[in-house]
Amino acid sequence: MPDLTDYQYDLGGVLIGRGTPVNVIKTQGLLGRPPIRDSSVDQPSMDGQFAGPDYWSARKITIEAAVKVPGDADACHDKLAEIQAVTDAASVRLLGGQGLSLRVKRPGRTVKRLTVRTQLLDPEDDRVIHGYLPFDMEFLAHDPTWYADEESTTELPLGWLTGGGFAAPVTAPIYVQDGTVAADRPGWVTNNGDTDAWPIIRITGPCTNVTITHVASGRVLALPSLTLTAGQWVELDTRPGYRTVTWDNGGNASGYLSPASRIDLFTIPPGQSEMRWTSFDNTNTARLRLTWRDAYVAL
Repeated sequence: MPDLTDYQYDLGGVLIGRGTPVNVIKTQGLLGRPPIRDSSVDQPSMDGQFAGPDYWSARKITIEAAVKVPGDADACHDKLAEIQAVTDAASVRLLGGQGLSLRVKRPGRTVKRLTVRTQLLDPEDDRVIHGYLPFDMEFLAHDPTWYADEESTTELPLGWLTGGGFAAPVTAPIYVQDGTVAADRPGWVTNNGDTDAWPIIRITGPCTNVTITHVASGRVLALPSLTLTAGQWVELDTRPGYRTVTWDNGGNASGYLSPASRIDLFTIPPGQSEMRWTSFDNTNTARLRLTWRDAYVAL
């Protein structure tokens, strides 16, 4: 990912804005609230409405820009082709849930990003012979939340050896608990943003009967019939637009998730949270890894 300075934008690896041949003239939709999907209904036989929950809709972003390379029409066409190549990629537009990373840097703010789909790329070529090629772009961020540019990751081992013996060499101190009780390890994650973040959770074996708990909310993801061999893993992706449970070979593992487990509600709220996971493992080598981006309401 290219480093960004103030008023620069990264479209899937293509840099535009200040200090580049592409001048960004005007933007809309980056600041402020996304549109609302309201569910209010009329009050029967009386004035007014009943106020139902309001949900964010997709964030629509428009960028008015121009390639400016005086006297060089070829350079203008090349830059536009570079932008079109990343915004039209089949790996994005033909796969459900996939999108293009739009990274933004504003003065006094850290770099933040959205995942977007390109809706419009409309150039005007009447002045390209002079090395000036204006164009309009329009993007749709199906998830309107802003996210940190860098991922955060933490890995939690199980805390104690379960019953079943020891592997040499053995070093003190040694903690042993009954093999009928799952090993239990509390851990901590921190979302430095101001709204809920969505983790990607990877469980690496050997282990069986996995339960992951967000302690403060009591929300649980349970995979009671799951058995992982050494090095085998399963990944739970809670992000909007993904929401999958997959094997390390790409196969679907959602059938192992218990009916009461709500992957669509398992978030990391702002601040510090305690995560706890339980499993059976007589080697103390199983690991749970959480990866997330801090989430923000505003750019």
